[in-house]
Amino acid sequence: MKELLFDTDGRLRSGWRFTIFCVVFIVAALAVGGAALAILHASSSSVGPTDPASLLVNSVAMLIPALLVGWFCGKYLEDLPFRALGAWFTKGWLKHFAVGILFGAGTVCFAVMIAVALGGLRFELNTADSAAMIKSLVVSLIVLAVGAAAEEALFRGYILQTFARSGLAALAIALTSVFFGAVHAGNPNADVLPVINTMLAGVWFGVAYLKTRDLWFVWGMHLMWNWVLGAVFGIEVSGIKTLVSAPVLREIDSGPAWLTGEVYGIEGGIVTTVAIIASTAVIYFLPWLRPARGDN
Repeated sequence: MKELLFDTDGRLRSGWRFTIFCVVFIVAALAVGGAALAILHASSSSVGPTDPASLLVNSVAMLIPALLVGWFCGKYLEDLPFRALGAWFTKGWLKHFAVGILFGAGTVCFAVMIAVALGGLRFELNTADSAAMIKSLVVSLIVLAVGAAAEEALFRGYILQTFARSGLAALAIALTSVFFGAVHAGNPNADVLPVINTMLAGVWFGVAYLKTRDLWFVWGMHLMWNWVLGAVFGIEVSGIKTLVSAPVLREIDSGPAWLTGEVYGIEGGIVTTVAIIASTAVIYFLPWLRPARGDN
């Protein structure tokens, strides 16, 4: 029984640590999220589940428990400081965040370029009022920044990290990628290929975390993928069109759906599959992309 519960160092095994994190996180997220959504809907009954305000509230309700419960489990189950989560301002955080921004923007641009070259997509400039466009760009940046931070704190935070510390990095990436795909399966117009691509994105982010051992890199990647996709190209973000009311460009999608994703956006097309696999390979083999000295 002792071997079932504890490893050779006398610490609770990673599977039990994962279970404790999940139980405490779910309770905390339901409490915080329920209270926040109740306040939101009391102030405005017309707010829908995919409206920016609802998405922002849901993201905050995920982000705060993910960080706090991750810190709690790290401290009391593994004797780790908060910075072990990879969300603190350690030596390499800004460099990793900047490089993540470049990778996220570059990867989504690569996917779009493939779709354009194959005739599935074309774009025209949006003629919307400049003030409305600026407001839309800023609001979407805020909502997507918090949303990306929340998802990374949960999926590439304590869950992935505690398994990786036990030498189970491959299992950690596989497990969190399946979870990542599952939570997006209920998005508007989600189908088989969008869910597969989302799981591949989980692998992409997981490999990126292991290369830098912080969340700044993966947050930059995730944020820029979503923001450039929606705010610049005017494409649905994981099937959601309501995030950006006035993008820089207007998308004209000629299909087919297997190529461009059509109503789900290119995250539901094969172009995203190709772009994410290519970007994952580049990140994995880059020799200079590594944890900052003293941060890992």
